[in-house]
Amino acid sequence: MVKNIVTTKWLQKSQFTSNNPSGHSLVMFDNSEDNGDVVGFSPKALMLSSLAGCSGLDVVSLLQKMRAEVAEFYVEVTAELTDEHPKYYHDVKVDYHFKDKNLQPEKIQKAVNLSVTKYCGVMEMFRKFANIETEIHLHEQE
Repeated sequence: MVKNIVTTKWLQKSQFTSNNPSGHSLVMFDNSEDNGDVVGFSPKALMLSSLAGCSGLDVVSLLQKMRAEVAEFYVEVTAELTDEHPKYYHDVKVDYHFKDKNLQPEKIQKAVNLSVTKYCGVMEMFRKFANIETEIHLHEQE
């Protein structure tokens, strides 16, 4: 079983630095407070980035294995927070965008479905507390 450990340390105001198992660090802060010109991330937005990154990594890997690579690919996640505390995401929409001259819709659909239903652990975690909707957008490149 893999065990991950992160250490998150308070810096000042509402700013924290957090490392991860790869040894890299990032700054997190409460974006509703004035943190000057600090560049960082809000913890809840990082959750959405984790969801997009987890599923995106799956999709890219699967498309490579299927020999269906695309010129451009991005994942856009839109989420709505509850009104009451503790505020959490209750509705989440994950849009997968693909662009290429020779798109292979069947393989793209299969790769996304495998990520959403089988491989993406972050997606599975989100399912524990949110309604998740996914949509694939195919953009023909000229």
